[in-house]
Amino acid sequence: MLWIGQWPRWLKALSITLAFGLGLVVLTITSSLGSPKISHPLDPLTAEEIETTASVIRAAERLAEDAIFVIIDLQEPDKTEVLSFQPGDPFRREAFAIVYEPKANRTYEAVVDLMEDKLLSWTEVPDVQPAMVASEFGLAAEVVKADPGWQEAMRKRGITDFDRVAVDCWAPGNLTEEEEASGDRFCRGISYYKGDNWNYYGAPIEGVLATVNLNSGKVSRLIDDDTIVAFSKESFDYDLASLGTVRPAPKPLKLTHPNGASYDINGNEITWQGWKFRYLMHPREGLVLYTVRYQEGDEERPVFYRVSLSEMVVPYGDPEETWYFRNAFDVGEYNFGLLANTMELGKEVPENGLLLDAVFADNDGESYVMPGVIGLYERDNGMLWKHYDYNSERNDVRRSRELVMTMTAAIGNYDYGISWVFHQDGTFEVQADLTGIVLAKGTDAVTAADADPFAPLMAPHVGGTNHQHYFSFRLDMDVDGTDNGIMEMNLKPLPKGPDNPAGNAFIMEDTHLMTEKEAVRDMNMASSRKWVIVSTSKENAIGAHTAYALMPGPNAVFLPVEGANVRDRAGFATHHFWATHYKPGELYAAGLYPNHSKPGEGLPEWISDDQPLEGEDLVVWYSLGVSHVPRPEDWPVMPVHRTGFKLMPWGFFDRNPAIDLAEPA
Repeated sequence: MLWIGQWPRWLKALSITLAFGLGLVVLTITSSLGSPKISHPLDPLTAEEIETTASVIRAAERLAEDAIFVIIDLQEPDKTEVLSFQPGDPFRREAFAIVYEPKANRTYEAVVDLMEDKLLSWTEVPDVQPAMVASEFGLAAEVVKADPGWQEAMRKRGITDFDRVAVDCWAPGNLTEEEEASGDRFCRGISYYKGDNWNYYGAPIEGVLATVNLNSGKVSRLIDDDTIVAFSKESFDYDLASLGTVRPAPKPLKLTHPNGASYDINGNEITWQGWKFRYLMHPREGLVLYTVRYQEGDEERPVFYRVSLSEMVVPYGDPEETWYFRNAFDVGEYNFGLLANTMELGKEVPENGLLLDAVFADNDGESYVMPGVIGLYERDNGMLWKHYDYNSERNDVRRSRELVMTMTAAIGNYDYGISWVFHQDGTFEVQADLTGIVLAKGTDAVTAADADPFAPLMAPHVGGTNHQHYFSFRLDMDVDGTDNGIMEMNLKPLPKGPDNPAGNAFIMEDTHLMTEKEAVRDMNMASSRKWVIVSTSKENAIGAHTAYALMPGPNAVFLPVEGANVRDRAGFATHHFWATHYKPGELYAAGLYPNHSKPGEGLPEWISDDQPLEGEDLVVWYSLGVSHVPRPEDWPVMPVHRTGFKLMPWGFFDRNPAIDLAEPA
């Protein structure tokens, strides 16, 4: 497979997306030869700006020959500057870069002034390791396959043709004391028997694990268990030709916009049904929303300043030496945004949708276009509101429509979809889709009765290891402005007595969370717990402070116990709700450098000063977990598991904001 970052330079500069739907061919051309006009401080970097960033750094600093641009992205302007910006105002334009020199094992952060083509700062960051980069995956596989110890481990398992083995590279996860003390950069090489099949994830070769020192380019440690475990040689290729008998496709279901879509796009700003927001495709976080507001009459009322997927962690629940390190921080260790996939209309995005491109930097600091990595579409969602009046025989009803902005990313075997969903009643919804291929474990078992307790059997010789997916969503709240507060709401049944003779009464108790440590909270199903972000300066028509409530959906408790390495490194996952005083550098719940990270970084560190929250500019962090015990129906490709949560107006409006929605013609 040819990665987009390896395309010739002329093809990077010209991206053509063909969208087939309704019998039409839509041609979208994005060219770095004629960069788009920059008109807002939050416009994404252009191809020209990306390459200017790299050239300015090279001109100002004597980079090593092996220097890698791990990331080049917009250096977001100060929040106060953005909020006060008016069209036509001058504004700063800067880029941020992380540069890594592998042989010297040095990491640098840079900020470049794109207006003056000038390096503003160049800082070495000691004792950190940036995210994995594309070239390291191929390097690690070559190093592992060339290692005599690994080759002998394969021969012990009856494999003499090493081309029939695939080696996947993982960030190292839990480091040994020796590895941590060395300060070197490591990854782990996991082996699979691919045989003649293209989908090798069903044939993991158990008992073998290679640790690669990426600085020296050598295997630093090899585990080769004397116990030989069977691996499946069955084909788990799932293309239609391999499957044989195929269920007939359902008859066409056409989604059309005969009069055009209801949203408007102006550069990177989108307007729809009262909502107005900006978007950007971030190389680390993926799809980020900015300055989300709701227009009520002539007033644009802010709701969020910035919404993003801050981090993920996927801990696997197997204690074996070749497994316990597998705790993937999929955002910070692998740059989630750079792993976004080109989508197709009629597939990930319905045929009435729109596909949008993104411009990224490769590891040489050159720009390239990733076509169709953002999807935008409207969808039907049943009834919005209804009432049938028996006396007048009136049937008043409005149908619900939603606006969805989405992306998908593949991280090795697993695939994720992240969607931001706007509702006509002022609700904002976050959806996360989990699919792809379950990380399999080879086993001697062929029946469920003999299965490994840590990896229930999905197919003969194929177990699915118990694991969790934990997301941290960062919500920079600006509910009617930047002066906000946090209130927790819990339902409480009243005791039976004179004031409650039937025993049926219950009330909602409000508790103000005044400091960052007070705001570290967990879900409580018994009390229908929710958290409300309130404006401390604006009231609604009935004298209550305007607010938005975070309405939890399904969730899970983080299962690694006290003292577990992943629990110490992924502190954000130990509680469902956090709130912090806004600080521009606090973007990532597990810290800026989760690869090779140390315990306590990110949210646990940031709340240590226990700053006040009432009447302040606040950021809410919501941790969303899924506990996955695999089943046969998850194999060979897992049906989508959808999870998420909502932010619902709670006195933000004086009445149902969708009451005045006209009936469709």
